[in-house]
Amino acid sequence: MRTALIGVGALVTSLLPAQAAGAATGPTATVTTDRSVHGLPYMDARLPIERRVADLLGRMTLTEKIGQMTQAERAAVDADPTLVAQWQLGSVLSGGGSTPTPNTPAAWVEMVNKYQAQALSTRLQIPMIYGIDAVHGHGNVLGATIFPHNVGLGATRDPALAEKVGAATAAEVRATGIPWDFAPCVCVSRDERWGRSYESFGEDPALVGRMETVIDGLQGRSPRRLASDDHVLATAKHFAGDGDTQYDTTVAEANKTKPWYDQKYPIDQGITATNRQDFNRIDLASYVTAVKRHNVGSVMPSFSSVDWTEDGVGNPIKMHADKDLITGTLKGQLGFDGFLISDWEGIHQIPDPADPTNGGLTAYKVRAGVNAGTDMFMEPNTAKQFEDLLLAEVTAGRVSRARIDDAVARILTAKFKLGLFEHPYASADNIDQVGSAQHRALARTAAAESQVLLKNSGKVLPLRKNAKLYVAGRNADDIGNQAGGWTITWQGQSGDIIPGSTILDGIKQVAPGAQVTYSADASAPTNGADVGVVVVGETPYAEGYGDVGGPECGFCATPQQEEKSLSLQASDKATIDKVCAAISKCLVLVVSGRPQVLTDQLGEIDGLVASWLPGSEGTGVADVLFGKRPFTGRLPVSWPAAESQVPINVGDANYRPLYPYGWGLRTGSARDRLRAALRGLGDDHRDRDLRAAVEHLDAALTGRNWNPDGSVRDAGRVHGALSAALASLGRSHRDTGALVDAILAVVRDRAQAAVVAGTAPQGWQSLIADADQAAQTGDAAKAFTLLRRAAG
Repeated sequence: MRTALIGVGALVTSLLPAQAAGAATGPTATVTTDRSVHGLPYMDARLPIERRVADLLGRMTLTEKIGQMTQAERAAVDADPTLVAQWQLGSVLSGGGSTPTPNTPAAWVEMVNKYQAQALSTRLQIPMIYGIDAVHGHGNVLGATIFPHNVGLGATRDPALAEKVGAATAAEVRATGIPWDFAPCVCVSRDERWGRSYESFGEDPALVGRMETVIDGLQGRSPRRLASDDHVLATAKHFAGDGDTQYDTTVAEANKTKPWYDQKYPIDQGITATNRQDFNRIDLASYVTAVKRHNVGSVMPSFSSVDWTEDGVGNPIKMHADKDLITGTLKGQLGFDGFLISDWEGIHQIPDPADPTNGGLTAYKVRAGVNAGTDMFMEPNTAKQFEDLLLAEVTAGRVSRARIDDAVARILTAKFKLGLFEHPYASADNIDQVGSAQHRALARTAAAESQVLLKNSGKVLPLRKNAKLYVAGRNADDIGNQAGGWTITWQGQSGDIIPGSTILDGIKQVAPGAQVTYSADASAPTNGADVGVVVVGETPYAEGYGDVGGPECGFCATPQQEEKSLSLQASDKATIDKVCAAISKCLVLVVSGRPQVLTDQLGEIDGLVASWLPGSEGTGVADVLFGKRPFTGRLPVSWPAAESQVPINVGDANYRPLYPYGWGLRTGSARDRLRAALRGLGDDHRDRDLRAAVEHLDAALTGRNWNPDGSVRDAGRVHGALSAALASLGRSHRDTGALVDAILAVVRDRAQAAVVAGTAPQGWQSLIADADQAAQTGDAAKAFTLLRRAAG
């Protein structure tokens, strides 16, 4: 589908910036061929990339190499795009909310090509690479499909879905001319007070590892896919430990007496105090997966620091300066052959011993960052200063030319793999991919699968499609709140900010026969409603402004300036109380980036759903409410019974959350789900072990073993047959993951039913959580045994 509007070696000459933009988007662009690079080896696409890189590197000056290592923000060069050429920039980025005017897909293509024209006007015509944070869809672009944030995708336990989401995101990002995505976040979130916790797939390294299939979706499973017009370079971030930093209660307390602009982050960008064994198990494991299994193309170091407990705490090192972890572990032991891009002004935070109060750039910080192993530096507004300082450091011999060559070779390799030398300009041919019906349908599916049913007393769910509903709560009809942070702007924004459907829209669309009364604050009369549906939760935030006890976002809209909390806001609690007191059946949906403690109100709530941040397609939420799709989601993080329990994670001693990791009630028939999974195998059972498994499953599915509603009647017979089937499947060479999940779901249903009935054994929380953790690591037999114990 790609159209090469201007080929390799074509140089746009004597064009003003506006004309340069036109050159990239129209077939009548005035171009000439610059013979200075024509026929050189690095321009020959038939040659191996390694040879092309070596040839080009040998022709570059030190100044040109340093330019390749430098990335500026679009706002710093947009007024004068010639700065891209003057500074010989290797890259330009858009930060959150940094968009062209108008914010349309076509305008994005035109803008990116404007900068590319300048890059190609330089001596060696090395194309620049544009990067952006597309962390849950192409969130900066108005009209793009917005998928659930990672915490919701983690709740789906569906790696195949994550890969599809990655592919759809890549198609929309590349359609706007951008070949590089600063995603996914593969952090393991260990404390929900962290303002970025929703960017994590969950608290268990095994779950995060399973969901990294999103990288395959972004980049394509074959290295050759990177050069296509529907894939992008992915970035695993933030290396490493950003989800495991310690909460600083002293900072949180001090913030209470300070204006918002003087407050500090109590956990974001903090310190991971740990031993190397736990660091490798919890914080590093996801990068092993990203590099070795998914061949991720770029990695971004974390703002955080690590403090090894083996040598005593108190001497943390900033990750951007950690040569041991970046060069020794990531590039050395793990064999990462892509390139590292610093986070936004990341090296500015490296302490300079000679100038400790300087929050900007110094020669020391530049030297430390480059020598640690970072290859490209995100210097949004200080690109030229960075280049000058690095040039001086190399000239003085404090940064070796070999380190510079290593960094530039890695960057150039990525550009060659992306096909930027063959197709430097973006085409507007595919802008219809942005927000396409196909992608929105996928987002609707993802939203539905991400919903976790925590409580379903009296089977209030699924709702009848002709029910008389009273819908209330501030998040029922607010698409900005349900999309969360990193949507149009960095912090996100409440209100009608993107196209799509709110949860209220979805209810009306999925159940047009229902009688719906809506009142955000529950002030309208209930008028004899059958069910109250209350949609509450959080307003958008990102990074440190989402830290509990952190600074309120003073530059954000008023709804977002509320104090961040692990408990519902007072107005949300009041709405729940009012609706649940007035209507006999009361359903509460929590739209949030993290669990919200509502233990005190649980008794008045019949149905409770963790909706996370479902994105632009609220119809997906309505699909499960009305039974169009079953509830299948499971908690990717532990849901605390009290704020004082946090941090709380699977595997903890004395583990007593309100709902454990892995909890998730299901609607629909367990027997039907098992039958469907069995049918999914097809009729080819030449595998002897698979045939044995099928025989055991047929025995389990015998009618007398089940109740009319599809639940288990004879647990002994069913469990025995399922256990035998699992043993046979474990020896089979077929991919039977879906069937294994269905088997575990049967016994998980029984375990959760025992909890609801009050007959589960003591310690059931650990049994259910440990079972899910075992399932993520592939130990289905252990998971089955633990769940069977929880079932009593």
